[in-house]
Amino acid sequence: MTPDFVGAIKLAVKAADFFDFPDSLPFDRSFRADAAPWEWVGLIGSALQSMTPRVPSTPLPPGVHVSGPVHIDPSVQLPHFCTIVGPAYIGPETEIRPGVYVRGNLIAGRGCVLGNSCEFKNALLLDGVKVPHFSYVGDTVLGNNSHLGAGVICSNVRLDGNDVSLRLPSGVVDTGLRKLGAMLGDGAEVGCNAVLQPGTLLGRRSLVYPLTAFGGFLGHDQIVGAKSDLRRLPRRDS
Repeated sequence: MTPDFVGAIKLAVKAADFFDFPDSLPFDRSFRADAAPWEWVGLIGSALQSMTPRVPSTPLPPGVHVSGPVHIDPSVQLPHFCTIVGPAYIGPETEIRPGVYVRGNLIAGRGCVLGNSCEFKNALLLDGVKVPHFSYVGDTVLGNNSHLGAGVICSNVRLDGNDVSLRLPSGVVDTGLRKLGAMLGDGAEVGCNAVLQPGTLLGRRSLVYPLTAFGGFLGHDQIVGAKSDLRRLPRRDS
């Protein structure tokens, strides 16, 4: 595949097709609407360099550990027991639940939910993102009002350790990134215990069924999943 062809695919797929960058986040200059969606993942760390750290001056709740440059909006209620390692920006009215582990390079917009026993690393969460229970979100962009059901994993590294490629309708793109999770368009939802393979790109308002292992591209307003046939048998000792 020639570099010109790869460049044409990148130009055909723009972040603006998947996300509307919200006014609540002060990083709009860092995330260009005409960039490819996966390019936003590599911009999170540099965007956070412009952040002004701010942590509540009152005593933190028991078991809350905050280190490094961190901005937490005053409206955010911190739970008992969570760890936030900067750089990180947590926007207004976001809910942080017990057991959250932020492992650096996190941007969370207005009204998000960082849920119970979830881990976040190098992730951009736009407004209204809900990640309520037992998920891993790494090297990932979650669009406005997107939702991950309980136990959803955004896998970000290939088993063979090679760079992550994206399978798009227009062709395959080598992102040049060894770590790349999922990119969910605004309003996309993923059912419980699904696994999104490295380099997954979901269109706006798309749906992934529970218990689905999915990778590649899913278009806007599309649904993917398989229903297995269930067997019902009498107990042999009855």
